[in-house]
Amino acid sequence: MVDLSVDIAGLRLKNPVIAASGTYGYGAEYADFLEIEKLGGLAVKGTTLKPRQGNPAPRLAETPSGLLNTVGLQNKGVDYLIREHLPKLAGLNTAVIVNVCGSTPEEYRAVVKKLRDQPAVSALELNISCPNVSQGGLACGTDPDTAAELVKQIKPFCDKPLIVKLSPNVTDIASIAQAVEAAGADAVSLINTLLGMAVDIETQRPRLSTVTGGLSGAAVKPVALRMVWQAARAVKIPVIGLGGISCWQDAVEFLLAGASAVQIGTANFQNPLVMLEIIAGLAEYLQSKGLAKITDIVGGLKIPD
Repeated sequence: MVDLSVDIAGLRLKNPVIAASGTYGYGAEYADFLEIEKLGGLAVKGTTLKPRQGNPAPRLAETPSGLLNTVGLQNKGVDYLIREHLPKLAGLNTAVIVNVCGSTPEEYRAVVKKLRDQPAVSALELNISCPNVSQGGLACGTDPDTAAELVKQIKPFCDKPLIVKLSPNVTDIASIAQAVEAAGADAVSLINTLLGMAVDIETQRPRLSTVTGGLSGAAVKPVALRMVWQAARAVKIPVIGLGGISCWQDAVEFLLAGASAVQIGTANFQNPLVMLEIIAGLAEYLQSKGLAKITDIVGGLKIPD
C-alpha cells in the first residue's frame, strides 16, 4: 500500500487528482461513469455573482491535440450554486473547490462572502485568468500588481484556503505567482487556457464566435509543465498543476516539476474514467520505485549541474 494523500494549505486530499473547473460541471454529470468520492477533489464550474449566459455559439473548436473554447463562464450564479448544488455536494467524501469569477473586485468579494460558512465548500479557487471573457479576468491575471491587489481585497473575507488560478498568457509566470503569494494566496493553480484561435478556410470565418478563445488539451502540456516548474521554484505555497494532463505519466511529470496536486480537464471529455486511471497509475508508479508516499516525488526533478 502507498499513501497518495496530500496537503494543500491545510486541505487534506486523499489523493492529488482534482477535476478541473469548467470540465466537470458539479460532479453529478459524471456520476454514471465513476464514483466521484474516489477523486482527491472536485473544482466546480466557474461561479459568478449573477447568472451569465456566456458567449454565443459556436463556442467550441477542436484543434490538433487540443480544444478551443469560448464558453464565457456560463453559469446560474452563486445563489443557485448554494441552493441547488451545495446540499448535494455536502455529502461527498471528497474536497469541493468553488471556482470564483467576477468582473470587478466588488463582484469577487460578494461571491466569496456568500460562500463563507458553507460547510460543503472545502476551498476557493480565484479565477483571475479566463481568456474568453470580455470583462475582467485577463487583464487582472497578467499584471502582478493588479493580481496582488485583488487577492488583498478578497483574502480578509475568505474563511477557506484561497487558491489563485494563474494565466499562462504572461511573459513571467514566477512574478505573478510571487505577487499573489505575498498578497495572501494559500496556493496557486496553473495554467488556465492559452489564448488561441482557429479559422474555417471554407467559410473564411473564425471557428469561434468571439474569434479567439482558450486552448486546452495535450497541446498545451509542455508550456504548462514549464510554468509549473518555474512557479514552484519561485513560491513557498503549494502549486497545483494543470494543462494537458491526460495520463498518469503526465501527472508524474507535473509532480516531479513541483506540483503538490494536479487537475484534469479536457482529458475528461475524451475518457470519463481518466482520473481513476491516473490515480491507479500513480500508486503503481510509487510501488515500482519503492516509495511509500506521493509526497516523496513532489519537486523531485533532477536538474543536471
